[in-house]
Amino acid sequence: MSHQVRWVGSALVIGSLVFTLIGCSGSARVRKPAELTPVTNQFEMLPVWTTNVGSSETFNFHPAVAGDGVYTASHSGTVTKVDLATGKKVWEASVPERLGIGPGTDGNITVVVGIKGTVYALNDTGKPLWNVNIASEVLSEPVVAGGVVVIRTLDNRFLGLDTKTGARKWIYQRPQATLSLRVGYGMLPLNNEVVVTGFSGGRFGMIAIANGGLIWETPISFPKGFSEIERLNDVTAKPSLEGDIVCAVSYQGRIGCGQVRTGNLIWYKDFSSYTGTSQSAELVFSANEKSQISAFATKDGTPVWESTKLTFRDVGESLAVGRVVLMGDAEGYVHTFTQAKGDYISRFRHDSSPISAAPIAVGGLILIQSQGGKLAAYSPK
Repeated sequence: MSHQVRWVGSALVIGSLVFTLIGCSGSARVRKPAELTPVTNQFEMLPVWTTNVGSSETFNFHPAVAGDGVYTASHSGTVTKVDLATGKKVWEASVPERLGIGPGTDGNITVVVGIKGTVYALNDTGKPLWNVNIASEVLSEPVVAGGVVVIRTLDNRFLGLDTKTGARKWIYQRPQATLSLRVGYGMLPLNNEVVVTGFSGGRFGMIAIANGGLIWETPISFPKGFSEIERLNDVTAKPSLEGDIVCAVSYQGRIGCGQVRTGNLIWYKDFSSYTGTSQSAELVFSANEKSQISAFATKDGTPVWESTKLTFRDVGESLAVGRVVLMGDAEGYVHTFTQAKGDYISRFRHDSSPISAAPIAVGGLILIQSQGGKLAAYSPK
């Protein structure tokens, strides 16, 4: 991540959470990563296949799964479809622009956005379909659903583009916050009809894919403090969903869960995270900005356990699957904890570069992509 601070429109945007956390502390020694202690693996991840899809540099690129394919992108502009079962590259294409985010796809159309604000659409063989410039930087993965490409720009616009032509179908403009984090705001698509996403100022909401209408909006936390940096309070990570319960977390704010149909909160607790939440039927998990991992009861927010074993190891987004929760860290290790008690039960090294994107569970496999470009499928045992 960059440490730069710059103006975007009327909003000051900070390009690094590390700047805030280290710079304000006055001492880098505070963030000394916890040492890795020996662990006897009780949960195995057996390699099935591995391939390299190109580096995302310092950006947080997520692979996208649709049908029998895994779709990826690199910072240099390469877009790749990988066969989910074998790991073989089905096709590889390039766009004439560097990328700051990974792809969005429905399996028929794959979309990426260049750092200069051009949206590129590829067909199911990787051939160019159309491109359109939206005149804004984009750090959030596109959503392709219901015949619409949903693009979220850094200047707080949501655009709905026609999947066949790229023509604009709708626009939804959010108010510009005085100070916002310069990161991607994840969008969670549901049933090809809506996306649930976070906003600056400690709010999250639901937007209709067909017309861009705001269905509901809920504050999960409120800015507090005296300086603008202290009042940073953004829901940047993709909300998580299990059943009819949606959970979200804000930076320097709160974690909470509510009803997905209405957005009404069931509970909230003081918490701070920029890596988001993951859920099981009974628990919601999140790592704070110190990489200390917590589990809360989904029904009422009761704290269940906390682990400090990965403090300051800069863990990425988590995945709750089966009876475990797992996540990568800045050194390319993947760590596994039991969901029920938070016991640290396994560790292996996927790569030497950071793992910031959440692992993906699909078809009995767990997919992991590092910032260095190593994409691998593992069979959990």
